[in-house]
Amino acid sequence: MHKNQLALEAIKEGKWEEAAKYFAEALEENPNDPVLYVNFGNLLASSGDAERALKFYEKAIEIDKGTATAYYGIGTVHYNAGDYHKAKTFFDQAEKYGLAHKDVYFMLGMSLYQLEQPRLALPYFLRAVELDEQDASAHFQYGLCLAQAGHIQEAKKEFEKTIDLDQHHADAYYNLGVAYAFEENREEALKMFDMALSIQPDHLLAGNGKRLLEEMI
Repeated sequence: MHKNQLALEAIKEGKWEEAAKYFAEALEENPNDPVLYVNFGNLLASSGDAERALKFYEKAIEIDKGTATAYYGIGTVHYNAGDYHKAKTFFDQAEKYGLAHKDVYFMLGMSLYQLEQPRLALPYFLRAVELDEQDASAHFQYGLCLAQAGHIQEAKKEFEKTIDLDQHHADAYYNLGVAYAFEENREEALKMFDMALSIQPDHLLAGNGKRLLEEMI
């Protein structure tokens, strides 16, 4: 078995030091393989060593500027560091060089959402759910953007889909409650807030929403 594959198997088993050893050996044998640099970068990023991970991603691009997964890796590092402008730039590059995975579209959407541009994020979240209808997080984020754009009925469907996929998604219940409250359906809104609180008793927003509705009633 190739040492790159041995490293990936080691990662699956949680043996990170062993994986790093295999990657290092693989790079000694194939120093111009960009995939090895990306995989080693992913390992370093997962272990919290973002600075070294960036160097490995950058080396992969130096060898082959079309290494889409390296751009995605750099984008993820910048996103985790809170630099959403840079993150979006590199996710765009990943897509440009052919990475059409739903995670790319999801992270493009997340970057724009963090940049307070939910309308621009909408098509990316839509594409993410089209590529993976079982992704609860993508449905939830898509719902948030729809709600902020004023498309309440469509947002409700996405929150309901989120709950179908993840029955313990407190935020989806809360936001569904907000949507019902917006429609002045206070009874259903209260049910949703109660569901959110049953899953997460310290959910402050759901608690506040419930209190306000009860006062109104």
